[in-house]
Amino acid sequence: MIRKFTQYAEALVLRNQLSKSGTNIGANYREANRSRSTKDFSNKLKISLAEASETDYWLEIIEELGFVESKNLKEIRNEAKELLALFTSIANKF
Repeated sequence: MIRKFTQYAEALVLRNQLSKSGTNIGANYREANRSRSTKDFSNKLKISLAEASETDYWLEIIEELGFVESKNLKEIRNEAKELLALFTSIANKF
């Protein structure tokens, strides 16, 4: 999806932000699963939660600006929201 963005400066900024936050979700979740303590796990999980929230934010802006097809974007936003719900549920247990 990211490659389909136009070459306008605004689109490039959004593409970079989305790429960073979207990949940080998985990276921090992976680190959480390799944590050394419950506190470390909780901390890294909350970072994944924040990154998922930020990713949904960038997707919302991209949707409002019409940079990509709405159908594809809705599926990706649903996935981001599912991750938000999952991480929130786990984080609330700590």
